[in-house]
Amino acid sequence: MTDKMNEVENDAIEKQEEVSTDSAVLDAEQETISGSDESLEETNEVIDEKDAKISELESKLQDEENKLFRVLADFENAKRRATLDKEALNKYKAQSILTNLLPVLDNFERALAVETKTEEAQSLMTGMDMIYRSLVDALKGEGLVEIEAYDKEFDPNFHQAVMTGSEPDKSSGIVLEELQKGYMLKDRVLRPSMVKVNE
Repeated sequence: MTDKMNEVENDAIEKQEEVSTDSAVLDAEQETISGSDESLEETNEVIDEKDAKISELESKLQDEENKLFRVLADFENAKRRATLDKEALNKYKAQSILTNLLPVLDNFERALAVETKTEEAQSLMTGMDMIYRSLVDALKGEGLVEIEAYDKEFDPNFHQAVMTGSEPDKSSGIVLEELQKGYMLKDRVLRPSMVKVNE
């Protein structure tokens, strides 16, 4: 009987040890679980911080890219403006010289309009006419173009009305007389024609 009691006691002790071992294992597992929960929370916090940092860096990168594109666009615009300015400078480089020579052309035309009576005067006029024509050809080579005015519709972009007249057989706004020639340099007006316009 003592053997049996010892056996029962031993069984009870073993069971108690098993229960305490199981309890210790459960406690350890709970600690592991609670530790892993804390570790998971810490990991989530680290991930959130990294996500925030990545978002901030992406935003800064986008801002820098936008600045770069604006600078490139400004550069392209400045380059295009410089090219257009250079083309305009080349196209109209003779403008100041031609403007200064227009009164010379006017004086030549007035001189050539004078009536000559002697042979010497006629010979002189022929020489002046040759000089005038060579000057006109040289100026045309630089892009000088005479504005047509007589018997044309008045255009304020090319004509300057200084007088009006009345001719019933012509429609209103027609140029009756050109008082001073107008000139253009390629597509730019150097001097408008001074004209008399029909009312």
